Amino acid sequence: MRILVVGAGALGGYFGTCLARAGRDVDFLVRPARAELLREHGLRVRDLKGRVDSTPVSAVTADRLGADYDLVVLAVKAYALDAAVKDLAPAVGPHTVVVPFLNGMRHVDVLTERFGADRVYGGVGLVQTRLGAEGEVERVGDLAELVYGPLSDTPVQTLERVHAALDGAGFTATATEEILQRMWEKWVFLATMGACNCLMRGPIGSINRAPGGAEFTAAMTEEAVAIATAAGHPPGEGFLRWARSAISSTTSTTSTSMYWDLTHGNPVEADHIVGDLVRRARDLGVPAPLFSLARTHLSVYSAGRNT
Repeated sequence: MRILVVGAGALGGYFGTCLARAGRDVDFLVRPARAELLREHGLRVRDLKGRVDSTPVSAVTADRLGADYDLVVLAVKAYALDAAVKDLAPAVGPHTVVVPFLNGMRHVDVLTERFGADRVYGGVGLVQTRLGAEGEVERVGDLAELVYGPLSDTPVQTLERVHAALDGAGFTATATEEILQRMWEKWVFLATMGACNCLMRGPIGSINRAPGGAEFTAAMTEEAVAIATAAGHPPGEGFLRWARSAISSTTSTTSTSMYWDLTHGNPVEADHIVGDLVRRARDLGVPAPLFSLARTHLSVYSAGRNT
């Protein structure tokens, strides 16, 4: 199966490298400058002990694509979605399926409208990595899992074939027929944690130890749960026990990549993770005052970056 990985950042770079090391037929779709860097130095991954391994990879640019891929792994930041869809479109042929690993749900609407539900899967990427100053992928934790499943009853590539392409490559690969539920549950957790981190400028344990912090994080959690429930995807009891425990911790140093980006002056996925949740809450008639506050806060930050 021919695989195109769109993006060679913290998520795409890590999982794509694992697939290349496992002998899969993988190309990376990147910008010209990134392609030149990858061709010269390979894709470098720094492990938890600080060691850097370089893997030779095949890098292509949008002008060199053809519709001869079976699987497109879309792994870009949400704010790069529209440009990425335009770039990858020539790679999508009659038997190509696009598997996105973005946060939130907006990208599902964009991709299914462009390519059709039979050519789009849902996906959840779980990994503790970030992109280093010199373009290397840095692991900052052990978590590394991809979860995926079809959105249509008649996908152009079966779940068995997609799973065979992604499984056995050095990370946990999980195929599921309930991918929308998994995506909504991750969104509930990520949006809550990210909004808490960004509004309060600290890891979750520090927030919960502050006066009123535990009440604040609990209220954020319940807003997100109410939105998901109204949308027809109430989080499961097992997930809720885990999520509430993690978000109410007074000792955890957990924070999200959105918080990392915000505190380092980078663009943030505010609209995809928080803004879209607020829009859906409004359409569903669900009060979301805390998430609305977080959206305003992040919008001010984003506007300030562009001045």
